[in-house]
Amino acid sequence: MNIQDVVDFSQATTAPERYRPDPAKVLKGDPEQAVYNHYNSPCGQLNAGVWEGEVGQWTVNFTEHEYCEIVQGVSVLRDNDGNSKTLRAGDRFVIPAGFRGTWEVLEPCRKIYVAFEQKA
Repeated sequence: MNIQDVVDFSQATTAPERYRPDPAKVLKGDPEQAVYNHYNSPCGQLNAGVWEGEVGQWTVNFTEHEYCEIVQGVSVLRDNDGNSKTLRAGDRFVIPAGFRGTWEVLEPCRKIYVAFEQKA
């Protein structure tokens, strides 16, 4: 490995993967999303990149541990017990594997993510 193997997000030319959540999971709106997955580890367990989401709400079930940094917009993360956390630009947090609830985008949102999928 050398310096050419370092992934600089500001220089990455990754094409976006555009998608929408499964319609059965959508609770509000039409939350189109895009992911720019700039890095995949050789073992396939670690991914890092940029995610963008449009206004809407959908159910989530995290199978991975995910570090997030919101860089634009406002979202609300809710657990299945009804607790919520509003997430704004500058917020940094980890969502542990096993988290279930909803993600709602109130203003178009952009986040940096690092996700680790633990093997069983």
